[in-house]
Amino acid sequence: MKNPVIIFGANYLGRAAKEIFETNEVVVYGFLDDDKKLHQQELDEVLVMGSTDDEGFTKLIGKKCEAFVAVDDNKLRKNIVKMLQEVRHVQPVNAVHARASVSAKAEIGHGNFIDHGAYLSPGVKMGSHNLIHTNASIGVGSEIGNFVQIGAGSTINPGVKIEDEAFIGSGVTIVGGIAIGKGARIGAGSVVIAPVKAGDTVFGNPAQVVKA
Repeated sequence: MKNPVIIFGANYLGRAAKEIFETNEVVVYGFLDDDKKLHQQELDEVLVMGSTDDEGFTKLIGKKCEAFVAVDDNKLRKNIVKMLQEVRHVQPVNAVHARASVSAKAEIGHGNFIDHGAYLSPGVKMGSHNLIHTNASIGVGSEIGNFVQIGAGSTINPGVKIEDEAFIGSGVTIVGGIAIGKGARIGAGSVVIAPVKAGDTVFGNPAQVVKA
């Protein structure tokens, strides 16, 4: 990637994405964020230029700049991605840390965040707009949908299927071959030994459904 990148989101995720791009010698043009208190402030020596819908800056995307969406709220993340696709006719770029390991036999989509020490094994099929945090490991042949978040240090064993919008906390272990349903949430440190239904929240070792 030769063009500079504009990062949507001047938060912890945006700062981490900036670090990733810079480790790959990609220039970060600036941040866009809807918190007006941040506007015209420098964050790690890069300016927060304006809001995420500021056409003065978004019009550069697809011409002079690429875009990355560093927002962990799925609703807002989806809205920004939709704008980039429908208005700017571009896909967000991937942010893959130079010290992450993605097998040449893995497949990934667009707009994914893959942080330091993360490992995607051979045969992994991962969609788009996922957040894979530090030292997370995804086993051989696993399938990850879209808008999934996998926390730091989690181990996804071979053959696991994680559907769209699932949230996997930090330090989670999912045993091989398990299916995680759409929008499911798995609490930090849990050990998942049975399938998790769509929309369920589970926690513990072994992970059990948390009653509302």
